[in-house]
Amino acid sequence: MTDYEAVILDVDGTIVRGEALLPAVTDGLRALEAAGCSRLLFSNNPTRGADHYGEKLAPHGIDVDPNAVLTSATVSAEYLAATHPNERVYLVGGERLEAILADAAVELTTDPDAAEVVLGSFDRDFSFGTLWESLRALKGNVPFYGTDPDATIPIDDGEIPGSGAILAAMAAVAGREADAILGKPSSISAAAAMDRLDTDPRNVLVVGDRLNTDIELGNRAGMETALVLTGVTDRADLAETDADTEPDHVLESLAAVDTLL
Repeated sequence: MTDYEAVILDVDGTIVRGEALLPAVTDGLRALEAAGCSRLLFSNNPTRGADHYGEKLAPHGIDVDPNAVLTSATVSAEYLAATHPNERVYLVGGERLEAILADAAVELTTDPDAAEVVLGSFDRDFSFGTLWESLRALKGNVPFYGTDPDATIPIDDGEIPGSGAILAAMAAVAGREADAILGKPSSISAAAAMDRLDTDPRNVLVVGDRLNTDIELGNRAGMETALVLTGVTDRADLAETDADTEPDHVLESLAAVDTLL
């Protein structure tokens, strides 16, 4: 019988890559269910809300409760609504994130000179003009947040630039780093996850493919961690990791999680 009461599962690079389900993932999910682990899916994808993952995984026979899904977009929306009510947020991000923020009653502005808060994220239309406007929005001590630190995003045939790359450009022109990253591995995201799971962090297993987000999230919060090698991290990366991002376990894939149960 496992000591784990709950599991936090990354999605991209752990359950799916692009639109394809990773091999034998359903075996791992069934093993976790048989062990009695509550399940929370947590993606750093800043372009999707909770409903998306139910729709994405249902064709593969995986049932997903929207209340058991977090994304960096939903965490960011909840945080900004709670901590910056009625303040105008200038967003560098896509239309899907804009809609998620608006649904959470976050006030948005397209005028960089009216910005009271700045949020940086993944933006396929990021350009010199966007960066110039970001410089204007980030004047003075305007609070500056990022949805997630992922410099790249895995897709079917490789990787594309992610939020972290855009945040780096914004930080460079502003001459300062973001005040906080709201998605994994932040304490903000850990608190959001624990609110959903309602259990002791010591009884939680975090499974993901990124050392600096999934594994660091678990390590910071006192959870047990397992790295899967189906995403952006390989064994060569493990040789260079530090104590903050060293996983407790390394698995070839989520299919092998039964070895920990």
